[in-house]
Amino acid sequence: MDISAYKAFISVAELGTFSKAAEHLYITQPAVSKRIALLEDQLGSKLFDRVGKRVMLNEAGRALLPIAERILQDMKESQRVIDNLNGQVSGELSLVTSHHIGLHRLPDILKNFTESYPQVRLDLAFMDSEDACHEIEKGHFELGVVTLPLSNSKRLKITPLWNDPLTIAVSPDHPLVAIAKDKAINLSELAKHSAILPAVGTYTRSVIEKPVIQKQGALDVILETNYLETIRMMVTIGLGWSALPKTMLGDDLTEIKVKGLKIERTLGIVQHASRSLSNAGKAFIEILEKHTPDN
Repeated sequence: MDISAYKAFISVAELGTFSKAAEHLYITQPAVSKRIALLEDQLGSKLFDRVGKRVMLNEAGRALLPIAERILQDMKESQRVIDNLNGQVSGELSLVTSHHIGLHRLPDILKNFTESYPQVRLDLAFMDSEDACHEIEKGHFELGVVTLPLSNSKRLKITPLWNDPLTIAVSPDHPLVAIAKDKAINLSELAKHSAILPAVGTYTRSVIEKPVIQKQGALDVILETNYLETIRMMVTIGLGWSALPKTMLGDDLTEIKVKGLKIERTLGIVQHASRSLSNAGKAFIEILEKHTPDN
C-alpha cells in the first residue's frame, strides 16, 4: 500500500486540480499525476473525470474517498500509539485555530509550549471555527482551539476553556450613544440601526442572532465578515453596531447596554472523539488548561 498515493488522491479530490494538490503536498505536478496513475493501476479503475481545467471524482473515486481518508487516519493513529509508548513529548502536533483566538488567546500558550517541548514540530493552521471542526472530524488535525459549536457532534470531543461574553459596541459618535446615555436601551431601538456581523452560518453569528431574533425579528445587516478585527474597524468608523468580545473594547468604542440581552460564546478544545492523543497533544492541552481562569 502506497500511502503517498492516497494522500495525493485525497488532495486532488478536495482541491479539484493536480496543480493545487501539488502545491499542497509540496511536490511537483508530474509527481501527483504519477501517484494517481499508480493508484488507478493498482485498483484497476479510473478515479477522476476531467471537466474543463478541473478534475472531479467519478463513481469509483467517490466510493474510494471515505476509505482513503480512513486509511490515512488509521496510519496517523498507529503512529501516535507507537510514539506514545516511549513517553517522550516529540514528533508533530497538528493544531488548527481561528484567527481571533490565535491573535488574542494563544500567543503566550504557544510560546510556553514551544519552549517547554522543543522536540515537537508544530503544524499550525488558521481557519474559521466551523471549518476547523469539520477538518478535525475528517482527521486532518489532531486538535482545534476554536469557538465551540452550539450543538455537539458525536464525532467530536469538546472541552470548554473560556467563556467569552460579547457586548454591543458602537463608535463614540454613533446615534445610539446619545439614546443610551446613563440607561439601557430596548432591543427594538437597537434593531432600528444597521449591524455589522459575522457571516451567516458561523457559530458566533448564531450566538448573536438567536436571542435577538427570538425577541425582535430580523436585523438590518449591512456588512458581513468572519474577521472580528475587521468588524471592529468598521464599527469604529461608524458604519454600524456589532456584538464584540469585551476584550476587544477600547477608547475608540462605546459599549451599549440593551435590556434583557446577554450574549456569550464558549471557546475551547475540539478533538476527534474516537482518536487517541499524541503525547504532544496531551502536553498542549495541559498547558492550555493551566492558562484558563479556573486553573
